[in-house]
Amino acid sequence: MNDHLTAAQRAEIDDLRASPSQTLRATAPGAEKHLYVPHPVLDHGLVRMVDYMGDDAAICQAARVSYGRGTKSVQNDEGLVRYLMRHWHSTPFEMCELKLHVKLPVFVARQWIRHRTANVNEYSARYSILNREFYIPRPEDLAAQSTTNNQGRAEALSGDEAQRVLDWLREDSMRAYDHYEAMISDDGQQGLARELARMNLPVNIYTEWYWKVDLHNLFHFLRLRADAHAQHEIRVYADAICRMVQDWVPAAYRAFEDYRLNAVSFSGPAMACLQRILAGEAVDQESSGMGAREWREFQAALGRA
Repeated sequence: MNDHLTAAQRAEIDDLRASPSQTLRATAPGAEKHLYVPHPVLDHGLVRMVDYMGDDAAICQAARVSYGRGTKSVQNDEGLVRYLMRHWHSTPFEMCELKLHVKLPVFVARQWIRHRTANVNEYSARYSILNREFYIPRPEDLAAQSTTNNQGRAEALSGDEAQRVLDWLREDSMRAYDHYEAMISDDGQQGLARELARMNLPVNIYTEWYWKVDLHNLFHFLRLRADAHAQHEIRVYADAICRMVQDWVPAAYRAFEDYRLNAVSFSGPAMACLQRILAGEAVDQESSGMGAREWREFQAALGRA
């Protein structure tokens, strides 16, 4: 299977695996099995765990240091983790950290970087030459613009229209890269500076970075990006990370699924409507005190959409 790694990256991983070292720190078996293993994403992308710190026990350890006698009523570690998640106690989750190597299209990276609570070191196109690798969607992922949501998609394009878009994406990407190569090539002359030549490249070209984040902020990232409404191209990365985190901190991940990822929150007006509905009262949007969009979201949360 193509792991989307370069030969140099594969050799580096092989060298690291050939000389394992003992450690006195706590290790998480679920994380150990993911270390350095590339998980292919999209057509050329990947995400892999480079390092981690902490585990479920570290979350509990931090909480008990912080709260002392206040946690005596909690009988086990998982119960404590769930209590912390349920009551929005964030700092114990910050005791765990994860470092990832991610290869992703530039337009996905620009969406991802809006989560400003991580440490990032990105491949530099000022110093290095980018590879000829572009994200080209699968035909089933080519969708028309939604008419009801400016950030969303509608039905997939089909037939000749889909093929035309794919042809344009490939042709424009390759043409831009041809010109990029020509500009930086000396070819007997002084080539254009790489930091200038890169401006010609489209945002579907792949970049790479190391991304380090604590578990609290990682859960915030995953809550937004693993959501069904997130853009497909970033959601597939979030899904891959979810599988790693599920193995790394299983108790914390179960609590995250129950109280964040699969949970629903209600505004004050929505809660008042819910209480009226439970009391047997008929409620419509006009009497709800909610706007049209909030009303639609409320109905969807109740499974009435």
